[in-house]
Amino acid sequence: MIDNANIKTENAAYWSRRSAGYSEVNRTELSGISLGLWKETLRSAVSGHFPDRAPGTIEVLDIGTGPGFFAIVLAELGYKVTAADLTPEMLKQARMNAGIFAEKISFRIADAEALDIPDASFDVVVSRNLTWNLPDPRCAYTEWRRVLRPGGLMLNFDSNWYNYLFDEDARAGYEADRASSEALGLGDQNVAEDWDVDFDIMEEIARKMPLSRVKRPEWDIEVLTGLGMEVSVDEKIWEKVWTKQEQVNFASTPMFMIHAVKR
Repeated sequence: MIDNANIKTENAAYWSRRSAGYSEVNRTELSGISLGLWKETLRSAVSGHFPDRAPGTIEVLDIGTGPGFFAIVLAELGYKVTAADLTPEMLKQARMNAGIFAEKISFRIADAEALDIPDASFDVVVSRNLTWNLPDPRCAYTEWRRVLRPGGLMLNFDSNWYNYLFDEDARAGYEADRASSEALGLGDQNVAEDWDVDFDIMEEIARKMPLSRVKRPEWDIEVLTGLGMEVSVDEKIWEKVWTKQEQVNFASTPMFMIHAVKR
């Protein structure tokens, strides 16, 4: 049985230590090609769902904002953004990274699995690379649905990041990605020391997470459909939002986008 409280404490300590290094990664994204790729993807998804509403009338909750990349992109697009994270250190980095947009973003400490937020508070809930790292992702999805208004939109970008710890085929793909990255002379974000990542600790945390053991997005579709949401998945979203380096580094773990609407 998973000890959620201890895992959350362990998780918070790990990501707090990584906040500065992870923030540097986000700053690279904000100053490079990733910014435009993600900006168009998020604008298209959100405004496409609310074609008759101005961005300033659409309230968005970015759960697990980390150093703030999604929150900043959405604020630049004109949406009303709340950036939530479990760790104060990440929110501190997010506020710094936001620069002139910081005053347009509401920053709050929040547990993704137990949001201290009233029902039906947001039009959109977004998240990136978070659900894999949650001890009770089913509970998280239930909470995210709860804080959405009727007709609201949930966008979750994630991948089968650590399935290679439990699946032989996934392990073979992971090792092939390492070899491809080296052969092409690309920096490998799964082994790079300058990313300030203790991969051994991260893998130990991932071994305790339920989503490391399942196939996604099939799991997500089943859970969200069971919650009464209208679900679709874009399994090719990685082609739109990842740089060449990311596409090679993570070829065996392509990012998908969960698009779920609260009926």
